[in-house]
Amino acid sequence: MTKQTKLLTGLLAGAALGAAIALVLASDKNDVFKQKAGDWLCDLLDNSKDKMGTIGNLLVENLRKVKA
Repeated sequence: MTKQTKLLTGLLAGAALGAAIALVLASDKNDVFKQKAGDWLCDLLDNSKDKMGTIGNLLVENLRKVKA
């Protein structure tokens, strides 16, 4: 990916996440959408943590190979 593509992707992802958070905060306390959006955000964070852990493990493995 080029630097511009990464920047645009990050901006769009941030805007989408900001819009989702704004909808959650603006909706009623017992709204079904708020519950679904909250669950989606929690799932997204969990998946991100898992992927970052996997990437971290791959980096450690590759660094060990390079040092050897």
